[in-house]
Amino acid sequence: MYNDKVMEHFRNPKNVGEMTEPDGIGRVGNPTCGDIMQIAIKVKDDRIEDVKFQTFGCGAAIATSSMVTEMVKGKTLDEALHITNRSVAEELGGLPPNKLHCSNLAADALHEAIKDYQAKLGGSNGNGKDKPADGEEKDKHEGQDKHEGQDKHEGKDKPEGKDRPEGKDRPEGKDKH
Repeated sequence: MYNDKVMEHFRNPKNVGEMTEPDGIGRVGNPTCGDIMQIAIKVKDDRIEDVKFQTFGCGAAIATSSMVTEMVKGKTLDEALHITNRSVAEELGGLPPNKLHCSNLAADALHEAIKDYQAKLGGSNGNGKDKPADGEEKDKHEGQDKHEGQDKHEGKDKPEGKDRPEGKDRPEGKDKH
């Protein structure tokens, strides 16, 4: 079902864990499959200096979270905003069609972390305007609004009573399926 690269990022995820004093945090979830992702970033001189993730979900969700963190390290905020669900899936060598939404969640969480950082600065989203950057609002791969059917980070996507996406009762990055 999954290729070797996806399995490597699932079994040995990179950049997993909590970050102390992040500059931005993005949280997204998909109520249909139950996947929840959080990405935290540290920014220095308009570049993503460090990134960590915490994911509660399937193997593809963990692998895409790991991959997006590897893809974004050292990139400028503008470059990071251009990372899409398609580019994450391609970097992993492909995903089964029924798991493509996981790459969408990973890109969404990254974009939300950048937006959070920029909001803390009191600025725009990095494109000089108060609207999404090109390719951010629509998922061109699926031709749908990319947030359709997904809860954003308004508290709906977290397990009740938990501050962390994966909860305290499970090891970070481990899959329940």
